[in-house]
Amino acid sequence: MNFYPPSVPINPAWRPPTVTVQAGRPARTPGAPMNPPITLSSTYVHDSEKAYGRDGNDGWGAFEAAMGTLDGGFAVSYSSGLAAATSIADLVPTGGTVVLPKAAYYGVTNIFARMEARGRLKVRTVDADNTEEVIAAAQGADVVWVESIANPTMVVADIPAIVDGVRGLGVLTVVDATFATPLRQRPLELGADIVLYSATKLIGGHSDLLLGVAVCKSEHHAQFLATHRHDHGSVPGGLEAFLALRGLYSLAVRLDRAESNAAELSRRLNAHPSVTRVNYPGLPDDPQHEKAVRVLPSGCGNMLSFELDATPERTDEILESLSLLTHATSWGGVETAIERRTRRDAEVVAGVPMTLCRVSVGIEDVEDLWEDLNASIDKVLG
Repeated sequence: MNFYPPSVPINPAWRPPTVTVQAGRPARTPGAPMNPPITLSSTYVHDSEKAYGRDGNDGWGAFEAAMGTLDGGFAVSYSSGLAAATSIADLVPTGGTVVLPKAAYYGVTNIFARMEARGRLKVRTVDADNTEEVIAAAQGADVVWVESIANPTMVVADIPAIVDGVRGLGVLTVVDATFATPLRQRPLELGADIVLYSATKLIGGHSDLLLGVAVCKSEHHAQFLATHRHDHGSVPGGLEAFLALRGLYSLAVRLDRAESNAAELSRRLNAHPSVTRVNYPGLPDDPQHEKAVRVLPSGCGNMLSFELDATPERTDEILESLSLLTHATSWGGVETAIERRTRRDAEVVAGVPMTLCRVSVGIEDVEDLWEDLNASIDKVLG
């Protein structure tokens, strides 16, 4: 399946931040490098399990070994998060049914919408904030797909309750935990079957790669995904795998700093007279806070969103006047990025408010971030 190279043994007593630094490194033999080398080859000498570039790569293997160790499962990496999602979607049997949040990431929504339009499967959409509705929709379904923390509404899925509620139904549970990362939640330990990450985001952490990874509780599912990756050609590049593993080494410190900044910006935005709503589960008065304390006890990550008492046009003026925060799509880098999500039609269809701004908080000084954001809001809205 995967070609994990020999690596440093991981002490099961080590805590996740330590594992992020140690996992995936080469075995400590005399003269060995500290880091796995970048493997750039499309062809291998016969005869071995690896005959061609799509069969495997030591660079992917090192990254997959690290992610599998962190999540307690079998990891399969891909050329992007959407490539990983596409592969997982093919686990739904022909004519089957998937339960999907109404406000799921629009790329995933598009995957299932196309499959449904071709008659490949059926989609049942639910309010992920209503656990009872999710469990009821799972009756007779094949896959329940949830986001640990929803993009961009910040709704927290009650994964333990959902998993418990669908137990015995023969339903596969898939959790997109990109916002949480393995340092804030490990869905396999909560009973989920597959966890999905866009490693492009916080895991890579430097806005310089595209990569996705799925971690499966079952080796059988991992084998299916690895075969799908091979046959569809959605393999990651050797350089991207190297960069993702390098990013993983510093994830703990980057996430701690960014999360601290996000919490402080959330508090200040919550008190701003032009801000009508802040979505950050770490705030004590956030409607998601109680669930977050239970299912995300280590923290709520670096992502927040907020709504303004303004028109969409005026909101865009604010974002375009920023000098430190970057007006851009994507997130998870060391720099802070912000965008109005309903610039995309798919987000409007999902019911995302027209002035909702999603913020990926980086590791800059929080005072500089606040001064830039506050000044831009006040300049445009007075």
